[in-house]
Amino acid sequence: MPALLPVLFTASQLVLVADTLPKFDAAKACRAAAEASVSLGRSADDCKRDEEEARVQLSRQWDRYTATQRKDCVRLSSLGNSPSYVELLTCLEMAKQAKDLPESSGMGTSGQR
Repeated sequence: MPALLPVLFTASQLVLVADTLPKFDAAKACRAAAEASVSLGRSADDCKRDEEEARVQLSRQWDRYTATQRKDCVRLSSLGNSPSYVELLTCLEMAKQAKDLPESSGMGTSGQR
């Protein structure tokens, strides 16, 4: 049994790390957004402000989402070279709303009945 303690401790730490809000580089995300910008009139400062607001909201609401939702959305929002808190928050909100749809709505399927 004592030989298993380090394994159990390490495994529990991995779970804790996976369940924390990731740290993204908002400046990098905003530079990438500016380079691919299709909306005129949005400055890098506007982008950084949006990223910070999303990060604060996520830090308050992180526990509202399931571990699967968090894992999947972190992965999706991290695709490419510039992960974004705004994209992460949007993904999590959509995942939560989709989960909360009533079964009778048919919206949780591929649209076929």
